[in-house]
Amino acid sequence: MTPSFSLCVYCGSRPGLDPQFAALARTVGQWIGQRGGQLVYGGGKAGLMGVVAESTLEAGGRVVGVIPKALVEKEWALHDCTELHIVDTMHDRKRMMAERADAFVALPGGIGTFEELFEVWTWRQLGYHDKPVGILNCGGYYDGLLAFLAATVQQQFLSDWQMGLIQTGSEPVSLLSSLVQEAGLAPAARLDGI
Repeated sequence: MTPSFSLCVYCGSRPGLDPQFAALARTVGQWIGQRGGQLVYGGGKAGLMGVVAESTLEAGGRVVGVIPKALVEKEWALHDCTELHIVDTMHDRKRMMAERADAFVALPGGIGTFEELFEVWTWRQLGYHDKPVGILNCGGYYDGLLAFLAATVQQQFLSDWQMGLIQTGSEPVSLLSSLVQEAGLAPAARLDGI
């Protein structure tokens, strides 16, 4: 069965300190699976990555994991994925994830999450793709980053146009629905609620 949409989720290979981060990852996975969607993610079973993948599978969604050989043991590859691609490099991982996704969203995470988010946002502003990009700001996790980005606009290193290429929100259903709708993949009525 062809998924109704394919959402790439960037998030931590650690759970983070606050239990609300794992609850958010669970909600995101359930949302994807309950709507016949497909999760594209980094292929690990640890941390938030594992929570979002297992929740998607439990809710009936497809899961495409992409993980470099060097990280199979470090991030404990989730072999239960619908598709698990073991690739040579991080570049291969990010390319395949981007190709398989209709939209992108960042949940709480560390340096890898930040790097992936900024790269896909940069690619959008350069015209390499026109897929929606979002930041799910759970519990104010990204408040500091968003304040910094606002300062870069004020200092004219970023423009309002570039900031307009990324959606932000703290409510998962609303943000995920908006990203999928911007990608033109599903009617609003099908995506509302959880």
